[in-house]
Amino acid sequence: MIYEHNLNPVAVEFFSLQIYWYSLAYVVGFIFCIYYSKYLVKKKLLNLTTSTIDDVITWLIIAVLIGGRLGYVVFYNWDFYLENPLEIFKIWQGGMSFHGALLGVILTIIFYSKVKRIKFNELANLVAYSSPIGIFLGRLANFVNAELVGRPTDGTWGILYKSELLARHPSQIYEAILEGLVIFIILNIFVRSNIRNKFNGYALFLIFYSFFRFNLEFFREPDSHIGFIINNISMGQVLTVPMLIIGLIFLRNEKKL
Repeated sequence: MIYEHNLNPVAVEFFSLQIYWYSLAYVVGFIFCIYYSKYLVKKKLLNLTTSTIDDVITWLIIAVLIGGRLGYVVFYNWDFYLENPLEIFKIWQGGMSFHGALLGVILTIIFYSKVKRIKFNELANLVAYSSPIGIFLGRLANFVNAELVGRPTDGTWGILYKSELLARHPSQIYEAILEGLVIFIILNIFVRSNIRNKFNGYALFLIFYSFFRFNLEFFREPDSHIGFIINNISMGQVLTVPMLIIGLIFLRNEKKL
């Protein structure tokens, strides 16, 4: 049965104040990250302190917002923002890049670990174990916003957006399930297993995310102003390649970082 998309991206409206589902996804995602990380510390599954989490999470939030926005500007819409630089600051209008956010987080963890003399691995694992739920919520918000839509499909599960005649794959839901819930479950099993000291959780995150994202991009419509980069390969797929390589390189826990 084809579903006609008519969801309102505004979650709450109070006079002239509008709160979007997309914004709520970020807020709830960050809150979950804080409390779940502290839960892992309490269970001695992360070699950190709760005070460290309270301190580093602020920097990670800033890294996600700045990195995600600049990543979108550079990777996906450089020409537009070069001509309209003030538009960069209008983050509430949408336009965030996962790969940009990831790069911002990595740089922040490297800097923070050096300054505070905390192992990089522990901080990176903190992000890997808790962030998939944020990704899950973010992809659901993409679906509500009718953005990052899927490619046309003749399947009965297709989504029909306003002013369109062709049904599309609910690619945002595919991504929410695989990049979010499935990776969260995999890493939760891993962190409680006997092999968690032999491999790095953040490397597993990079490997699984890049694998799922690369394949799911075949169901997702590429950005109209970019199109395909090489043949049928999108920008999102190109950016997952270095993620996979880094994940494979740092898979084994050498206890140096």
